[in-house]
Amino acid sequence: MTTAESYLKPEVIRQISRLDLRAQFVVKGFLQGLHASPYHGFSVEFSEHRRYEQGDDPKDIDWLVYAKTDRYYIKKFEAETNITGYLAMDLSRSMAYTYRQEMTKFDYAISLAAALCYLMVHQQDPVGLVTFDTKIRASLPPKSKRKQLGDVLSLLANLKPTGETDIAHSLSQLAAMLKHRSVVMIFSDLLAEPDEVMRAIYQLRHRNHDVILFHILDEAEVTFPFDGMVELEDPETKERMKVDASNYRKDYEKEIAAFRDKYRQDCFQAGVDYVELDTSMQFDKALTEYLISRQSRF
Repeated sequence: MTTAESYLKPEVIRQISRLDLRAQFVVKGFLQGLHASPYHGFSVEFSEHRRYEQGDDPKDIDWLVYAKTDRYYIKKFEAETNITGYLAMDLSRSMAYTYRQEMTKFDYAISLAAALCYLMVHQQDPVGLVTFDTKIRASLPPKSKRKQLGDVLSLLANLKPTGETDIAHSLSQLAAMLKHRSVVMIFSDLLAEPDEVMRAIYQLRHRNHDVILFHILDEAEVTFPFDGMVELEDPETKERMKVDASNYRKDYEKEIAAFRDKYRQDCFQAGVDYVELDTSMQFDKALTEYLISRQSRF
């Protein structure tokens, strides 16, 4: 029997070439896991409900949901339930990196984005797509119709991470472009100066947008599984450097921890959801983060 966990493993998902099927597999595994867990409140089944609070009209209580949960929920109004989401995808060359020649950071990112798109359309939330490297390269306006899922996945499936990067400039462009309050989901390895990136994210927050930052690194960038003399190459500048990996490991681990910690602390101060991921991790962490963010808006 296929378990929910197996649907969420990158090594399983990468064997599925069609992005639409990848998205379905990830969401199916995620929902199976939710229904088997105590966190019923995050289930898509109850995504159009909120807890009954003092002052609400008792006539609005959904007794079917009460029968399932033993808790009082009321149906939200249409205006309350639908949120607009933007998937913002980093196209820089560094996203094409993979150590074990399995799932690149970019493959991982588009699989996650496809699953989130599937989930949002399933909930009738409008979703759009923006791609960027040194600037915004393409944008697809948000819609909630079923056809939008095919349009977004078609665009995602044909993307190639080949550009240089200017994350800060691209996100500033995005902040200026968005006219209505949205949830902006950014997929990037964030290999840029954190202070500059955060200044652009503050622009999004200043315009009242919610931001979920999916920081995606290759597992080798986190664990540094190298020994002896190795040659490292910057994927964007092509600059090369030879190092003794064994002697360099402690310094590297210290630097990567400080790098992630910087983003973590700055995002916390900015009211941004920061999600640390690497290409060996199951996809459910990111989907749960989206649903928590969605629930917290109401």
